[in-house]
Amino acid sequence: MATDISLLRTARLQLVVPAARHAGAFAALHADPYTMRYIGQGRPLDRTDAWLHLAMLIGHWQMRGYGAWMLEDPADGSFVGRVGLFHPAGWDEAELGWMIVPALRGRGLATEAARAVRDVAFGTLGMTSLISLIKPGNEASRRVALKAGAIAAETVSFPDGPLQTYRYRK
Repeated sequence: MATDISLLRTARLQLVVPAARHAGAFAALHADPYTMRYIGQGRPLDRTDAWLHLAMLIGHWQMRGYGAWMLEDPADGSFVGRVGLFHPAGWDEAELGWMIVPALRGRGLATEAARAVRDVAFGTLGMTSLISLIKPGNEASRRVALKAGAIAAETVSFPDGPLQTYRYRK
């Protein structure tokens, strides 16, 4: 019998499967230049590109049975960010990544969410390793990865530049 992972809870967050209702807040987060400087091409996304990215994350759930969760404040349902697993075809293992809205950074929410997803990946999903790919200079994400139990590994080349691999083992 499969375990339902569509709703996860931590001490301060609820993690929910992405849905159309998240489109506005998701677009706002991805439109912020400071947030996006270490993501992908390092540029903000317009509403159309953010919508397409959200649609891809929703589709990931359909294809893999897991993916990115949207982070919400359980008290009022307000959008906090996203955390989750990205495992495109051809990759040996899933990537664990996170983004928090600017006003809520520095409170340990990304670490809390990343640990919860890591535990689901290693427990419920039966994975034995995960990676986080982090651009050089992204000290906040590097700290989250280390606090979530990753160790620095190899640097890999991507079209958008080099990325440091942080590896998690069960």
